[in-house]
Amino acid sequence: MSQPQTETVQLDAPLKRGEQQISEIQLRKPAAGELRGVALTELLQMDVGALTKVLPRITQPALTEPEVARLDPADLVQLGSVVTGFLLPKRAKAEIET
Repeated sequence: MSQPQTETVQLDAPLKRGEQQISEIQLRKPAAGELRGVALTELLQMDVGALTKVLPRITQPALTEPEVARLDPADLVQLGSVVTGFLLPKRAKAEIET
């Protein structure tokens, strides 16, 4: 079995969790079950509500919904772009790259 696809994002505005500062988030490509309760079209449109539900399921360190809500908008866009990329089929990614 292959390793799950992951991507790391450097946050422009690190999050504070107690004494810990989170400046880097690793995202793992979600399995279908981790997308439950969210419309795929909402994720593809980077809907804030949809991202708030999915990001805690696929981030390391695992973000909470309130932490996602506190993200700098630029960081939310970065994370949302990665999630959107995970959802695209290989063929669509190849077309974008060319």
